[in-house]
Amino acid sequence: MILDADLTVPPEDLQRFYETWRTGKGEFVNGVRLVYPMQDRAMRFFNFLGNKFFSLAFSWLLGQSVKDTLCGTKVLSKQHYEMIAANRSYFGDFDPFGDFDLLFGAAKYNLKIADLPVRYRERTYGTTNIQRWTHGWLLLRMVAQAMARIKFV
Repeated sequence: MILDADLTVPPEDLQRFYETWRTGKGEFVNGVRLVYPMQDRAMRFFNFLGNKFFSLAFSWLLGQSVKDTLCGTKVLSKQHYEMIAANRSYFGDFDPFGDFDLLFGAAKYNLKIADLPVRYRERTYGTTNIQRWTHGWLLLRMVAQAMARIKFV
């Protein structure tokens, strides 16, 4: 189970993620912040647009709907995590957050990805480590590399 330490997603939501995974509705349960209304300062406008762009790009690349690629709340088995981590270099070992790496790996191994909406709140702890433009370009580079591996093989 993965939950961001900034508490933008309440830890109580992990029970729903676990149940989705445990009942087999998803082998990789991915949080989605973009469904419910957010608090005013939960996500900056350009971050929101970037998240929308990456969700469309991933849906096209992976051939399945992925509504949020950068939500830090995720659940998968230890076995699946270790399998993905052992082959991280396949898509490039330069994901600054690990979200793309996990999603691409889950798709590569044909894991059933289930999106699960969360209520995303303004951070209550710490400051963001995201450098919007620098990390955005790096994530675009990772998408391009994955496109070469997935669509142009």
